[in-house]
Amino acid sequence: MIESTMQDQASGLRRMRSPTRTKVITVTGGKGGVGKTNITLNMAVAMAKSGKKVMVLDADLGLANVDVLLGLRVGKNLSHVMQGLCDLKDVIVEGPHGMKIIPASSGMQGMTELSPAQHGGLIRAFGTLDEEIDVLLVDTAAGISDMVLSFSRAAQDVLIVVCDEPTSITDAYALIKLLSREHGVTRFKVVANMVRSYREGRDLFTKLTRVTERFLNANLELVACVPIDERVRQSVRRQKVVVDAYPSCPAAHALTALSSKALTWPIPHSPSGHLEFFVERLLVREELPGDVQSE
Repeated sequence: MIESTMQDQASGLRRMRSPTRTKVITVTGGKGGVGKTNITLNMAVAMAKSGKKVMVLDADLGLANVDVLLGLRVGKNLSHVMQGLCDLKDVIVEGPHGMKIIPASSGMQGMTELSPAQHGGLIRAFGTLDEEIDVLLVDTAAGISDMVLSFSRAAQDVLIVVCDEPTSITDAYALIKLLSREHGVTRFKVVANMVRSYREGRDLFTKLTRVTERFLNANLELVACVPIDERVRQSVRRQKVVVDAYPSCPAAHALTALSSKALTWPIPHSPSGHLEFFVERLLVREELPGDVQSE
């Protein structure tokens, strides 16, 4: 079902012109507790502060927490969309600096066990959006579920968050292995999170690349070392992101620099076959007059 959906999207692309492309970045890591959501939200807020139109998709469909970390009130979420109770546009909430958030559900096991047809339905739901988006950031669940793999394949850039724990490195390697060997994703950007120094971040990256270079056809790039910073914990308690609450602290500086760097990452001129984006509305936003409906 997903493959046929991708083919439909590709055929639609050939009928489009003047693409205004959306940068899609999936933030993942394999293991829970490494700071994926914090990285995602700080990047989103920093980008929004710089004037970009940013949307965050909470893709932890069973244990959502993006809205909680920002102290937002949420009425409907993705579970209501999947049940056919509302459209995707009806669940979007506004966060700091005008960023948009698509919240997921929490405590609903059924949302973590979607069928391929339901995956396709969720992907097609993005086709109803009229939002103009410069950057879509996808905060995935922990683990290597089908949904994590789908969203990772859908992105132009996969950001792997790791911290200096053996389980974090092992789980990150397992995710990279699965994506590279079975899904054709070979380029990964790595964030070393909660490190005591830049050198520790480099050492952590070296541990990961030592095994990937030996066994996998994967290209890894270290794009940020985010230091341990008590201000991050304090900002979480305040239900704010650290780039807003304490913009001068070391972690905020590192995350702001990462966000600026991410905006320079190139967007492919044509889809590479991994889904690339979720739907045609995110792929291109200007259609040839009159000939889409007629075909």
